[in-house]
Amino acid sequence: MAAILQLKPVTDVPDTRRASADPRDPAFYQNPYAFYDRLHADNPTFFWEQYGHWCFAGFKDVNALLRDKRFGREILHVATREELGMPEPKPHTAAFDLTEKHSLLNLEPPAHTRLRTLVNRAFVSRHVEQLRPRIVRLANEMIDGFEGEESVDLIKAFAAPIPAIIIAEMIGLPAESAPQLLAWSNRMVAMYMFGVSHETELDANQASQDFMDFVGDAIRERRKQPREDLLSHMLTADRNGDRLSDEEVMSTAILLLNAGHEATVHTTGNGVKSILESGIDPVTLFSTPEQTEATAEECLRFDAPLHLFTRYALSDLEYGGLHLRKGDVIGLMLGAANRDPRQFANANRFDPFRTDGANVSFGAGIHFCIGAPLARIELQVAFSELFRRLPKLRLAETPRYNDVYHFHGLEKLMVSWK
Repeated sequence: MAAILQLKPVTDVPDTRRASADPRDPAFYQNPYAFYDRLHADNPTFFWEQYGHWCFAGFKDVNALLRDKRFGREILHVATREELGMPEPKPHTAAFDLTEKHSLLNLEPPAHTRLRTLVNRAFVSRHVEQLRPRIVRLANEMIDGFEGEESVDLIKAFAAPIPAIIIAEMIGLPAESAPQLLAWSNRMVAMYMFGVSHETELDANQASQDFMDFVGDAIRERRKQPREDLLSHMLTADRNGDRLSDEEVMSTAILLLNAGHEATVHTTGNGVKSILESGIDPVTLFSTPEQTEATAEECLRFDAPLHLFTRYALSDLEYGGLHLRKGDVIGLMLGAANRDPRQFANANRFDPFRTDGANVSFGAGIHFCIGAPLARIELQVAFSELFRRLPKLRLAETPRYNDVYHFHGLEKLMVSWK
């Protein structure tokens, strides 16, 4: 299903509530915050002309709507395609659609509750905290690999490999498969671009099929020989006789592999950029475990990895004076909410010492990111070890963001340290 799209045109929108910004315009996706500033000053609840649906940029609205059970990530459990005017699935994206069929990201209760309950145990804080020593070793291995160079692309050499290897090992896939998993994931994520092309759909579908073939082989192997890993846990987890099907395990494993690194990679790159551009002495940012945690949270707030999260209205309803029809789409602007001046003092300033640092980067409600405890540890370790080992780290060239507005991350991050 990829991106959630508005199906029925929204009419009678006052000109004063409309806003325009092309998600594929480099001037926009390189700095969406200028647009957000205008929204906060004018109408934080607005109709985004390019997307054709209502959006919410204010922190309180985004935080409330993430928890509002009148909205959901799927709609066909309460409506038919005919009722909504939804086209039939595209045959050439069948593999991609299959990877999302049982995705925790898209399911609503009771299916979501059942699946999350069977998977959640592996991601609770006390369990993932045991991975911290492994993450520390891995971060230092990555730094060892490039410390002798003059400069390096920190995304490729550091930010991307660490979470990809950790989530692969958690699931039970070999660490050396991480580069291939990253490549498949990056091709699949392109499906969420605004105005995705037919060629991109074909490529994402092929990546999905290859990913499923790879995970399918691992599932068949675990059926024969279970191990102490998440894949085996998902295959054997039993809740009053209820067990996951191979398709459900497949979707969940692929979601965890994709989501288990995507946001962390972006936040690591964006965060290092923010720290270096702030001029703040990194020694002060990682002086204690508590300050390290606060610095990571400010990186999540200041330059969030996910900027737009969409949901369907599950019935005709009213919210904040807006009358929404069943099937209407709303956009929750996480990146804008994190810069809401009504919620944060000096919202556009990177301030790791702030005391109002709560953010919505991991979502909220039933779809709160299941991997958030793991991602937070990975970020804390990555930042603190990087600046401990390379205290003279600096930008070697101006960073640029990828042309994927929803997923706000850098193309590369060239740094030097000598």
